[in-house]
Amino acid sequence: MNQNIPIFAHRGASAYAVENSFKAFLKAKQLGANGIELDVQCTEDGVLVVFHDLNLFRLTGVSKFITDCTEEELKKYPIGKPILRKFSSQRIPNLLEVVEWANTNQFPLNIELKESLETNRELLKDLLYKLTLPKGSHFSSFHEELLKEVKIQRPEFETAILVTKKFNWNNLSTYSYIDSVHAHKRYYKEQYLQQCEDAKKGIRFYSIDGMEPFLFEAHSSVIGWITDYPDRLVKIQKKLQK
Repeated sequence: MNQNIPIFAHRGASAYAVENSFKAFLKAKQLGANGIELDVQCTEDGVLVVFHDLNLFRLTGVSKFITDCTEEELKKYPIGKPILRKFSSQRIPNLLEVVEWANTNQFPLNIELKESLETNRELLKDLLYKLTLPKGSHFSSFHEELLKEVKIQRPEFETAILVTKKFNWNNLSTYSYIDSVHAHKRYYKEQYLQQCEDAKKGIRFYSIDGMEPFLFEAHSSVIGWITDYPDRLVKIQKKLQK
């Protein structure tokens, strides 16, 4: 049993700071996470930024698509919960700034490629061409074509498919452009774990809150946990090590 499964902080330590903000990333490192999961969208002027939703409203209060905004415009909008964001200094980060920080700290990134990248493939190609990432970093996406692009441009980068109900687990071994699987914890079932093992592809589970019994005896195919609460999982691993 692997007692040191890497812990990725979901959108940073998002239970304790504004998701996908530098504050959340710094908090994740402070709490002992092994890396961070983040989301990448594209602006109107072709800048890759770290943000989950296509619409800005949930975190900024501005009902506008991120693809209709320039990076300069985004800098005007504080991010956070409705009452608190008017006092917030947090802004939507530029992806390259986060990558620079991660490389400086040798802190792995799980980079989720979001829907706006589907119509901005050239930007993705340009990014991949010059990108350096810390060891243990990887790309994930619900969009298979984006993962194919990663493999074409940079075959050495790990790619992970985010599965949905429509995903055909029986064909997992045939996906040459997919190295691993990312799945909601409800898929932590013997049949899916075994299919990953048979296909020789690792699996990471997200929406982990630290209360799951399987954390104490993880299946051999598990290669990562993705959580809003990295501190809880760090405590569990310390217990296992004793």
